[in-house]
Amino acid sequence: MLFFNLEFIFKIYLLLFHIYFIDNATASANCRPAEYSTEEGCCPTCPPGMYVSRHCTEFTSTSCASCTEGTFQDGDNGREQCFSCKHCDAGLGLKAKKSCSSTSDAVCEVLDEFFCSDSNRGGCRAAQRHTVCSPGQYIGQRGTADKDTECLHCTDGTFSNGTSKSCQSHTNYVSEYYTLFINTEYINGTFSIRPGQYKICVLVWLVIKSGLLLAVIVFCSLLFHLTRKMVLKIKHDLLFPFHPKCLSVISNTG
Repeated sequence: MLFFNLEFIFKIYLLLFHIYFIDNATASANCRPAEYSTEEGCCPTCPPGMYVSRHCTEFTSTSCASCTEGTFQDGDNGREQCFSCKHCDAGLGLKAKKSCSSTSDAVCEVLDEFFCSDSNRGGCRAAQRHTVCSPGQYIGQRGTADKDTECLHCTDGTFSNGTSKSCQSHTNYVSEYYTLFINTEYINGTFSIRPGQYKICVLVWLVIKSGLLLAVIVFCSLLFHLTRKMVLKIKHDLLFPFHPKCLSVISNTG
């Protein structure tokens, strides 16, 4: 008899437990769009820029509080805290496009020389620095805020230091310090050295350079001798201010 009473009490407990949770689940499923679910049933939501500080009861409505600085809520909600604002870190190549407010998160964009590698809702969550092309490559497409720099390899017989948008031909390269017109031809608005004449041009330049250097040495030598001769004459005049003939006249007068 005792066992029967315990079994009956246990079944009643399970029934009440089942009814309680089914009712709460049904209540949660039946909450209206402007409500959220709690253990006690449905409560009115808080507006954007605010969070739930106290849930509603049978006798009171939901209590809402404003989001603090650095946090936000972007819609009607039943949350008990606001979301933290996004930080646009300059060290990661980001800057603020739109500041955070109590009703919306901050929107980030990339700094110069960076491109966005992870975009979201009109903003950027992660950035990378533009690739720097290496010597032997040229810039096929300069980097933008959305795309990385495109580096392409120079073909055989051409070169680039990695900063130009095209490669230059070795045979068409003219030094920025001097231009040799001997054994050159004018093609498409530029002077280019004919094939096989590069060594001759270099030899001519070395001869000219050696001649100029020799001329400078001769000029400096002549200038040194003239200066030395003038210095010796000045010293002599200072030591012997009177001419020999003048000295003889002076002695005869005395």
